Amino acid sequence: MEERSNSPAARLYRSMYLIRRVEEEIVRLYPTDKIKSPVHLSIGQEAVAAAVCDHLDKTDVVFGTYRGHALYLAKGGDVPRMMAELYGKVDGCARGKAGSMHLVDPAVGMMGTSAVVATGISNAVGAALALKMQRSKAIVVCFFGEGATDEGAWHESMNFASLRKLPILFICENNFFAIYSHVKDRMAGPGLRARSRAYGIDAELIEDHEPMLLHERAGAAVAAVRSGAGPRFLECMTYRWRDHVGPGEDRIHQYRPDDELDAKIEGDNLKIVGDLLPGDLRKSIEDAEEKRVADAIAFAEASTFPEDQEIYDHVFSG
Repeated sequence: MEERSNSPAARLYRSMYLIRRVEEEIVRLYPTDKIKSPVHLSIGQEAVAAAVCDHLDKTDVVFGTYRGHALYLAKGGDVPRMMAELYGKVDGCARGKAGSMHLVDPAVGMMGTSAVVATGISNAVGAALALKMQRSKAIVVCFFGEGATDEGAWHESMNFASLRKLPILFICENNFFAIYSHVKDRMAGPGLRARSRAYGIDAELIEDHEPMLLHERAGAAVAAVRSGAGPRFLECMTYRWRDHVGPGEDRIHQYRPDDELDAKIEGDNLKIVGDLLPGDLRKSIEDAEEKRVADAIAFAEASTFPEDQEIYDHVFSG
């Protein structure tokens, strides 16, 4: 059992299942008003963060976006402290001050998520430059949506990373939509891989519903960056099942066809990976992660809110 439970498929399923169940519980809890911040869910997109982070060391650092639950959990962030943070409690990963959109856990290399589109990209490049100057073996992985590539910060960062041959892997989670705007209505030219290659960066596309191929190609990209080969870019096709922000469905807006969404749900990557595992192993993983999620919620419920005086802590002052 131990050997089977450490197979790539088992590791990937464990990470994806945890992410899915945490976010399903967020959907359940959100109407109670116990969660004190807006949430951007990754249900349907779990495979990207899980597949990439499975190849990272604790000392490697990641930067992400406001849709960051999956990245935080895949990188090994503390589950009880994440839930407490969503509750705005003092035992949260940022003592209740960051909420869902700014999750952070430096102890495992989770350097924080940003609510402003594309701002994490230049921060990630700065971190990669620092690691290179320190002659560190660690690398940086930067996650962002395809909408971030419309911003000048992405182009400047790609150019600088390529010029300096920095140890950074750019991961674009292309879920087609920047809020409700389809990528075809926003992006002229030959596409993201061609744009990346124009800056001298190797780029590759991985289609949705191929989680094990994504895992394999992410591993190759991480190894290349770690070897000193310079930046790499992976365009990972994916699809969120729920609204841009919040726990609800978004079918009433009709900005994407119902049959398209239904097809993505039918081709659930979590099920694809789960079906690769023996039934007893799959159940043992699910049972363990269910307990982990329940314990994290209980931890958040039991935690207290920060004292009023804490509003003055951890801020810049003259």
